[in-house]
Amino acid sequence: MGPELLERNADVGLISPDYVRISMAAAMELGLKRGRFMGGCGCGCINLLQSYPVSCAANCAYCGLARERPGVAEEKSFIRVGWPLYPTDLVADKIADKEAAGGVGRVCISQVQDRRAYPDLIDIAGRIHQKAPAVPISALVSATTLDEDKLVAIRQSGVDIIGVGLDAATEELFYNTRGRGARGPHDWGHHWKIIRAARRLFGPMKVNCHVVVGLGETDRDLVDLIFRLKAGQIACYLFSFNPEPGTAMQDVPRAPIQRLRRIQLIKHLIEQRELPASAVTFDGGGAVVGIDAPEADLRTAVDGGIPFMTDGCPDRSGKVACNRPYGSYRPGEEYRDYPFLPGREDIATIRRQMDLEKIRRPAAGT
Repeated sequence: MGPELLERNADVGLISPDYVRISMAAAMELGLKRGRFMGGCGCGCINLLQSYPVSCAANCAYCGLARERPGVAEEKSFIRVGWPLYPTDLVADKIADKEAAGGVGRVCISQVQDRRAYPDLIDIAGRIHQKAPAVPISALVSATTLDEDKLVAIRQSGVDIIGVGLDAATEELFYNTRGRGARGPHDWGHHWKIIRAARRLFGPMKVNCHVVVGLGETDRDLVDLIFRLKAGQIACYLFSFNPEPGTAMQDVPRAPIQRLRRIQLIKHLIEQRELPASAVTFDGGGAVVGIDAPEADLRTAVDGGIPFMTDGCPDRSGKVACNRPYGSYRPGEEYRDYPFLPGREDIATIRRQMDLEKIRRPAAGT
């Protein structure tokens, strides 16, 4: 049975753990799909997604897998990217081949909201490590399906990093986009319970929270959350909201690129340059109006380009493996996060987009 037929038949028994969806970029990296990467960036992380007949039992207002989004499961997308379906054992074999030929940066298994998601995560991780024992595995978990005992079992299965899709920056926004306000099962308090438990079990910077810019939060909301995660030694991975057709938020515009660039820079300065909370000022609506940071720190950060790259889990050398090509934008659109280190022309574009001088506040002694 060919992969195209598999993609059309997820609703007739071709489900996890025996079958798994794989991002288009990862399928290209493993030779399962033909294609060419922009700028030669490649795909360092093999992103896998569990597959079930109803796609996902949750109903997040912005997600392409939402329960109430029209269409059958195999037609739905996740972060606007195609996810073809393959036998899990075939994918594990391809991962092993790639590992033997030069190495796989990382594998990430994404859960969906389904009663089978937890045991199937353990099963899939086991199949991969049976074929490629040294490959590091992350799990992007659905916190609603888990408790602390299940986190222990996930760690024992060989998973070394836990990701939690917090997405919303505040409890109210979470309720309205992911929880009961969106006819969904998720709860802010339980998500934080799982985040804290995972942090205890997996250790510092071995847990990350996905945070989406553009769901309706303010800049202050985002900056406060970034500081909170930094204090807990929890990684913050920024995503840019990109409306998916057929979802409840399909008509909500994306955050302006200027706003995204400024938040990306502030996040980098908080995480890497110990920027204090007092250095960021906001207007009455919670928008950033000032950054009080040393000129040398700003210049190094912007010229280096790293703040504007995709956030993601690292490979065995500490380099970002998960660069998610086209996760936040479509081919031909401006980069929202760069899946490669921005070059000189990219940096010039970033500077224009950010218009940093409008919010630059000289730091004391600089």
